[in-house]
Amino acid sequence: MTRPLALLASTLLLLSAQSPQLPLAGFSPDTARRQFALEKDFDAKLQRQNLQQWLKHLSAKPHHVGSPGSRAVAEFIAAQFKSWGYETEIETFYPLFPTPKSRLLEMTGPDKFTARLAEPPVEGDESSAMTQGGLPVYHAYSIDGDVTAPLVYVNYGLPADYDKLAQMGIDVKGKIVIARYGASWRGIKPKVAAEHGAIGCLIYSDPRDDGYFMGDVYPKGPWRPKDGAQRGSVMDMPTYPGDPLTPGAGAKSQTLRPDFKTAATTLTKIPVLPISYADAEPLLRALAGPVAPPEWRGALPLTYHTGPGPATVHLKLEFNWQLAPTHNVIARMKGSERPDEWILRGNHHDAWVFGASDPLTGMVAVMEEARAISELAKTGWRPKRTLIFCAWDGEEPALLGSTEWAEFHAAELKEHAAVYVNSDGTSRGFVHIGGSHTLETLASQAARDVTDPQTKVTALARAKARLSVLGEPATPELTISPLGSGSDYTAFVDHLGIASLNIGFGGEGSGAGSYHSNYDTYDHVVKFEDPDFLYTLATVQLGGRLTLRLANADVLPLRVDNFARTVTKYAAEVKKLAGDLRTQTAARNALIQSGAMQLAADPRQTFIQPKPQEPVPFLNFAPLENALTRLDAATRAFTALDLSQLPPEKAKALDAILMRTERVLTRPEGLPRRPWFRHMIYAPGFYTGYGVKTLPGIREALEQRFWQEAGEQIGYTANALEAFAAEVERAAKVTSN
Repeated sequence: MTRPLALLASTLLLLSAQSPQLPLAGFSPDTARRQFALEKDFDAKLQRQNLQQWLKHLSAKPHHVGSPGSRAVAEFIAAQFKSWGYETEIETFYPLFPTPKSRLLEMTGPDKFTARLAEPPVEGDESSAMTQGGLPVYHAYSIDGDVTAPLVYVNYGLPADYDKLAQMGIDVKGKIVIARYGASWRGIKPKVAAEHGAIGCLIYSDPRDDGYFMGDVYPKGPWRPKDGAQRGSVMDMPTYPGDPLTPGAGAKSQTLRPDFKTAATTLTKIPVLPISYADAEPLLRALAGPVAPPEWRGALPLTYHTGPGPATVHLKLEFNWQLAPTHNVIARMKGSERPDEWILRGNHHDAWVFGASDPLTGMVAVMEEARAISELAKTGWRPKRTLIFCAWDGEEPALLGSTEWAEFHAAELKEHAAVYVNSDGTSRGFVHIGGSHTLETLASQAARDVTDPQTKVTALARAKARLSVLGEPATPELTISPLGSGSDYTAFVDHLGIASLNIGFGGEGSGAGSYHSNYDTYDHVVKFEDPDFLYTLATVQLGGRLTLRLANADVLPLRVDNFARTVTKYAAEVKKLAGDLRTQTAARNALIQSGAMQLAADPRQTFIQPKPQEPVPFLNFAPLENALTRLDAATRAFTALDLSQLPPEKAKALDAILMRTERVLTRPEGLPRRPWFRHMIYAPGFYTGYGVKTLPGIREALEQRFWQEAGEQIGYTANALEAFAAEVERAAKVTSN
């Protein structure tokens, strides 16, 4: 080596030694260095070809819950985990799962038309021609029905849409409604329709939202073709997910109760069916009545009218009501130091048909993550905490497998489960992480340490750049979104109070057009979603870092300051909501009483003036403000402590307290009208389905104008935050004594 080169090398070595080490939540500087070295070894053991091979194998045949394909997929996954050295079992539950016996949709007047209700094969995708063993287009947990009535178009079918129809003088009582997919979870649409007296519901994918308006349709592009339709569950999951017959208890019985239809309170109240936009177009074209408001109009080549009629439709649905075996794969690696603390990592394996994108892109990522960790274990390394990998069945119909398992094992999960990390499908684009705000630093640091495959910057940097472009305020860390529902984390966080994350990539690889259809195939994934499996590999790296850091940290990396800061923001939002409602109600009532609203309406169009609303009272938010004050003081005191050199016994005691912080945010009585959902900070909305409501008891009481209930929920939410603050105070005493 020449002298200049030797000097350069020594300078670089010196700079490297002097450069500050990146922080790692839950680790001391020494253990952080060892952790980074372990993750480097983890990355070196990853094999991208496994992702492609497993995806092709697992998506080769239909494998919905209860099918032979589902059992075969579960057995294949279990065999892999066993071969990697995990203690593995398949745990089976038997929830209610209806499949279609007969489906008929026809227009009886003014013209005759019979809906096709089928997805034909497309050129270049061999899987799409495979119909044997697959589920046809239908909605699970719709009731049987045989109804004939005039048709009414209700836009997205949400409460505000029915308010608009009422102003137009249109009543859906005794009618069949047709709604388009979007703006809310599908199960909300028949729920709201039934509340307004409709006797049947159709849901179609409008090409404006999911079709040729968005881009080229499959197979030329990724978007939904004219005969494509979105299967899915319409169970009232905001009331409770899982087996309709056993809320709060795992469904181990194989005997169908004779009173199952009356016992299953989450079934729809009216029959409901999904259809393609090819089947929807003749029905919408035959509608008369007022022209739909501009924001209601889709992209079909017709003038959108609301009806009712003259289009009259006949909808007849019959189902096979049966219990379906639901096979969960559970694989364990026992911890070396704290085996009674469990880190759970899950993804589901079932699909509506082939499920290549949803969920198998995520499932193969979890498998490769587990395989690489098993390779680390062969070198003599063991995780401090116990790792449990879970491959759930029955997620698509109603989060069946994960919910039944979590309910059945609730007592031991409450005692041992530290964190649950979930993923579903993944594709090309930006990192997305949602979850408990105590895990925000952990999530942000994991995204910081994963390289974006396309741009070669960190996944964190790219996600923050996107937020900046969208006008979001800049923050040092990645702000993770709160969780509602829609995947297998639901039972863990919403019901049991286990801190949870949901992770993945997306936004550039388009799987929307194949969602829940016969076209969610291997070919669709490799053409339009993640052709090189680079983002699936990035999901492995992200999940691996989260899992390994949770397993190995000196102290569980749950940060109470992130939670305190964010919940204070949520409290400000509900206080503002109450004030805004008061101002808006007063202004609206004034317009009604003055006659301005009636005078501003078109005299040639029907307009039914709404009735004045009850004024919004001033609510007492003092209990919530007092709880937040205590939480802030407790958080400041705790975060000022040095936790980097805790002796093992104190670290273990602190872990137990940190695990309880999420538990105490639940209330045993649950939320109003849905006691299964117990979390006072996060819950899916009663009228959003998947979408989250933060401080849900308060927020939804305000939105529904239940003023007494809002006051009660302020108190219950304050109690939960007081309990959280007490745990933080206890944590400070444990670590400082």
